[in-house]
Amino acid sequence: MPADFTLANRTIVVTGASRGIGEAVARAAAAAGANVVVASRKQDGVDAVAASIRAGGGSALAVAAHTGKSDEVDALFDRAVAEFGGVHGLVNNAATNVYFGPMLGIDPSAWDKIFEVNVKGYFYCIRAFAERATNAGSVVNLASVAGMRAAPLQGVYGMTKAAVISMTQSLAIELGAAGIRVNAIAPGLVETKFAQVLVDDDAIRGHFVDRTALGRHAQPDEIAGAAIYLLSDASSYTTGHTIVVDGGMTAT
Repeated sequence: MPADFTLANRTIVVTGASRGIGEAVARAAAAAGANVVVASRKQDGVDAVAASIRAGGGSALAVAAHTGKSDEVDALFDRAVAEFGGVHGLVNNAATNVYFGPMLGIDPSAWDKIFEVNVKGYFYCIRAFAERATNAGSVVNLASVAGMRAAPLQGVYGMTKAAVISMTQSLAIELGAAGIRVNAIAPGLVETKFAQVLVDDDAIRGHFVDRTALGRHAQPDEIAGAAIYLLSDASSYTTGHTIVVDGGMTAT
């Protein structure tokens, strides 16, 4: 029996979907047949992505939500259910990194902000999804290789991504009986606005690329395929795992 990668008749919530990896995943999910709820903090950003998806024949709803605020997360998922009758998948992608530098130099407000969005936000979204999931479902958390290796100058960000991997494993066990699968994707360096400071710096980019088997950094579309696999029935027996999509960087 062939692997089933379709998302037809499913509603998928994608956070941080106004650009970058989140936008790429939202577009790929719509192309696979899903109703996509495009979420991010600013309404104009998600409006543009949703309108583009609909113009291409897909189904999309734009909702502004700050994932670090539980009331806004609940409202996001209530909108998804009201619009499409249920929710079947979640892609946790919204993240921030407001500090770049030595770990010991970070101030408490930056520390709190990074953890609020990258850890609390993921948890709030998974809880809201689990409370409303229709006939089981799939959660995909965007982690990072920074959560699996030393992350100089991005240490606190790396800590949050390590927490996401741990959260993925624990919730896979806790939610498995309900038929909810929880997995993660750990990208390497991807050319997005979020990572622009890394891509534009020759020394930093070289640090990644020189250690990458494919000899280059990634584009957002190259991460989307793993997300579609994890959202679809093609991965029906996969849970609690982190798929590394890093061009071979962590293999060295």
